[in-house]
Amino acid sequence: MPELPEVETTRRGIEPHLTGRRIARLVVRQRQLRWPVPRGLESTVAGQRIHSVRRRAKYLLIELDTGTLILHLGMSGALRILPVTTPPGKHDHLDLELDDGQCLRLTDPRRFGALLWTTHPPERHRLLRELGPEPLSDDFDGDYLFTQSRDRRAAVKSFIMDSHVVVGVGNIYSNEALYLAGIHPGRPAGRISRARYAGLAAAIRAVLEQSIRVGGTTLRDFTGGDGRPGYFRQSLRVYERAGQPCPGCGEALRLKRIGQRSSYYCSHCQR
Repeated sequence: MPELPEVETTRRGIEPHLTGRRIARLVVRQRQLRWPVPRGLESTVAGQRIHSVRRRAKYLLIELDTGTLILHLGMSGALRILPVTTPPGKHDHLDLELDDGQCLRLTDPRRFGALLWTTHPPERHRLLRELGPEPLSDDFDGDYLFTQSRDRRAAVKSFIMDSHVVVGVGNIYSNEALYLAGIHPGRPAGRISRARYAGLAAAIRAVLEQSIRVGGTTLRDFTGGDGRPGYFRQSLRVYERAGQPCPGCGEALRLKRIGQRSSYYCSHCQR
């Protein structure tokens, strides 16, 4: 599933092609995605200008004259910029045709993606209004995590993966950040000090920023390629490395299920 760095890389890849352009036509080939594409959306957006492409958590927000398109890639979705004359494939469900002869095409084999519409500030939409802060924003730091964690018995890994606490810290990035911070993923969230949360917040930020930088090297793929940004697997320290030596101490990395997710850690370096 695309995580925050992949969605941010996608945003950066498509933004230059969309901002300032006018929508010539919206083509909906498959309306039944995770939520049905609203009826009449084709006529609503036709002729409107695209003012910006923003991101909130894993949602892309395409701001038009009279409202905002809310786009989610789901489990397997990808976006590409293509000439409108490019024949669609089996899983090419949506085309946002632009006034320069190009289109933004959504490919989604599993149909868990979404395209919705709101005329209100998108942050007030039911899918976005309960979300926690962005991990790369000034609203997110160790003091915030410490305050939110008080009296919580859940494992810290589950805690930082909760989108109501902070958005975008998926399974890969939570494993990597906890390793950098030296915190055992199963430690109860409420039993971690303010100082250690400061280290964890910094580690989350570092891991996500590094992943975005790596993903940014594949921006060319959004025009004519497969539309999928690069994951930073070549930089992973612990994820999917159970049994291999810890980069820090050499002890074999371990695997444990926490919150139904695979958790990789070093029992020596993470406490």
